[in-house]
Amino acid sequence: MFMRLTISRRPRIIWPLLIFGFFICGPLTVSSFAADSRIGFVDIQKAVSGTKEWKSSFNKFKSDFTKEKKRIKAREKKIQKMLGELNKQSFVLDPELKKKKEDRLRKEKIAFERYVQDQNAEFGKKEKEMTQIILRKMMEVIKKIGKEKSYTMILEQKVVLYHDKGNDLTKIATRTYDRINK
Repeated sequence: MFMRLTISRRPRIIWPLLIFGFFICGPLTVSSFAADSRIGFVDIQKAVSGTKEWKSSFNKFKSDFTKEKKRIKAREKKIQKMLGELNKQSFVLDPELKKKKEDRLRKEKIAFERYVQDQNAEFGKKEKEMTQIILRKMMEVIKKIGKEKSYTMILEQKVVLYHDKGNDLTKIATRTYDRINK
């Protein structure tokens, strides 16, 4: 009626043997891998931001952002002016006219806040797209460097606690990128 689960003796014997085998053979394979391996390191953020393409794209982005900040400041001053006028005239205005001005000010303020949020999102999106395009190209450059210079692997510097500075490929990656993407 009830099924009884039984555990065979073989897995109990095989697992310890496999683990013992890994402990014995593991160091031998690791040491042979280490002798033949060549590992490089790249600070991706520094490599990307050091390229000529990034610098020119970022300068244009910064210029557009500064222009937009000026437009936002102008709209903000306009709203502040409307608020100041409403506060000065609030005691002498007809209640109906005062309500209309308050509604207009509220709508203008809401529209302004939405506009600022939209512009922040738009500029964030532009910066992300700009970075992604250059990052994709940089990854290809790093792969090319790895193949040409016979690296076993190239790692991001941020995931490593210590590495020999002689294996830092950041400047090489930036120069190679600039040479390829003129």
